[in-house]
Amino acid sequence: MCRLAPGRPVRYKQQTYPMSAARRRRPQTGRQHDPREAQTRAAITPAVSLRPLWIPAILASALLAVSLMPRVSGNLTLVSSVWAAGAGLLAWLGLLLVRLRRDTAGRTVHLVLRPQHYLQAGVQIAVFIYWGYFWRPVYDHAWLLVAQLLFAYGFDMLLAWSRRERYTLGFGPFPIIFSTNLFLWFRDDWFYLQFLMIAAGFLGKELVQWRRDGRRAHIFNPSAFSLGLFSLILIVTGTTDLTWGQDIASTLTLAPRIYLFLFAIGLVVMYFFSITLVAGSAAIVLFGSSALYSAVTGVPYFIDSEIPSAVFLGLHLLVTDPSTSPRTPLGKALFGMLYGMGVFVLYAVLGALGIPTFYDKLLCVPLLNLSVQWIDRLAASLGTSGAAVWAKWGANWSPARANLVHITAWILFFGAMTALGATDGQHRGDTVPFWEQACAEDRPLACQRLLQIETNYCGDNAGWACNELGRHFTDGALVAADTEQALAYFGKACELRFQAACLNLRDGDTLSADPRSLDLRLLLREAGPNLLDMPEPALFARACDHGWSFAC
Repeated sequence: MCRLAPGRPVRYKQQTYPMSAARRRRPQTGRQHDPREAQTRAAITPAVSLRPLWIPAILASALLAVSLMPRVSGNLTLVSSVWAAGAGLLAWLGLLLVRLRRDTAGRTVHLVLRPQHYLQAGVQIAVFIYWGYFWRPVYDHAWLLVAQLLFAYGFDMLLAWSRRERYTLGFGPFPIIFSTNLFLWFRDDWFYLQFLMIAAGFLGKELVQWRRDGRRAHIFNPSAFSLGLFSLILIVTGTTDLTWGQDIASTLTLAPRIYLFLFAIGLVVMYFFSITLVAGSAAIVLFGSSALYSAVTGVPYFIDSEIPSAVFLGLHLLVTDPSTSPRTPLGKALFGMLYGMGVFVLYAVLGALGIPTFYDKLLCVPLLNLSVQWIDRLAASLGTSGAAVWAKWGANWSPARANLVHITAWILFFGAMTALGATDGQHRGDTVPFWEQACAEDRPLACQRLLQIETNYCGDNAGWACNELGRHFTDGALVAADTEQALAYFGKACELRFQAACLNLRDGDTLSADPRSLDLRLLLREAGPNLLDMPEPALFARACDHGWSFAC
C-alpha cells in the first residue's frame, strides 16, 4: 500500500495526444464564422427595423408631386421651394439610413390620437372654409397648406428619429400648420421662407424644453414660436411686404358676422379643453382698456373695433394651447390678462414706430410661454395668501362644473359686447365723418387715422378718397405738403372719373365734393365686402346713418 508523504503535492503524469494539423492551426478571426455562432447572435440581437423610414420617403415624394398641381407649377419660385423642401427631407433620410446601418436599434412609430389636436384642427379648418368663401386667396392657398403638412410630418419624423427610437404619430402637425397660416404666410415668390418658418417651429418644440410637473416638456407653443421669431425678423429687416400678414389681418371681416362665428366655434375648444379663462380674461382686459381709452380721448383705441377680429381669433386659437399655458384657474386668468395687456401696449408701440400693428397679437405669446412657471408660482402664492378671493369661490367644484360656469360667464360677456356694438355691426370708427370731426377737434391720433383710412379707400379705387388725399398733400395741414404726391392722387382720382379731382389737376385747386354712389359702396362697407349690389335708396340711408349729411 502506497503512503503519501505529508505536505508534498501529488504529481500526475500528463498524458499528451497527437493533434491534427487543422487543430494545431490558430483560430482565424474575420470573415469566417461558425454558422451556429451567427445563429446564436441573431437570436440574441434583434434585427434593426427600418420599415418605418418608408413613411418620410413617401411624404417627401408626395411633396414633390404637389409641384405638379396647377396652383404650384405656374410659379417657378413655388416649384423650386417645394422641390428644395422635398429634396431636403430625402437627403436627411439618406443620412439617417447611413447612421442606422451602424446602430443596433431600429425606429418605431407609436400611434397616439389626442383630442386637443384633431378637435382644434377641425375648428381651424372651419375658419379657413368660412373666411375663404368671402376672400378667395384662402382657397387658392389650399395646395400650399397640403405641401406644408407633408413637409411638417416628414420633418417632425426625421427630427424625432434623429434623437430617439420612437416617433409619436397623430394629428399634432395639423394645428401647428393651420395656426401658423391663420396669421401669416409668405407670398409665392418668397414661399421657401414658409418652410423655414415651419421647421423653426418644430425645432423649437423639440429642442427648447424644460422640466414641468416632473417631466420634460416644450416651452413654446410651436406655431407661436415660429410666428414670433419670423415677425421679429420681418420687422427688423423691414420686409413685411413679403407676406400676406397685413391682408390676413384685415380680410377676416369680409366674412359676415365673423365675431359671432369665432365665438361659436371657440365654445367648442373651451368646452373640451377648459381654456375659457385664458380667452375670456384677455377679452375683458382688451375691451376694458379700449373702453377706458375711448372715454378719456373721445376716439376708439383700435380704429374700427374694440377688439380687432384678428386679435379675437388669436384669443381662441393662438394663445390657448393647453400644453404651454398655466394649468390652474387663477394661472389661466393671469395668463389671459397678460396677453390682453401685451396686445394693448404693443399696438400703440408698433404704431408709434411705424411698424404694421398686426404683429401685436404675435409677439407677446412666446414671452408668455416663457413666463408660465413664474405665473404658476404667482398663482399659487396668491391662492395660499388669500389675495385671490374669487379663486376660493367654487373651490369645491369639479373641473367640468367650473368650466361650464366660466363658459356661461363668457357667453354673457360676449352678449354684452355685442349689445354695446363692440363686435359685429356698425362701429363709430367705421365712419369717415367721425374721423373728420375728431381730426377737426384735434383728438389724439385722429388726423393720422383719417389719413390711413382715406389711403385704404383710395387703394380700393374710391375716387373721393384719392381726391381728399390730394387736397391734404396740397394744403399741408394734416401732412407735409408734397406737390408730386398731390398730383399723383389727383391723377388717380381723375382716372376714376371723380370730376373735382380733374379740376384740381388742371387748375391746381383743392376743390372737394360729395362722394358718388360708387364711392359710397366702398366707403360704407365697414371693413366688409363692397356694397356693389345694394340698391341706391338703401345705400343713401346707410350713408345717412354713417354721418354723411348730404345723403339724409
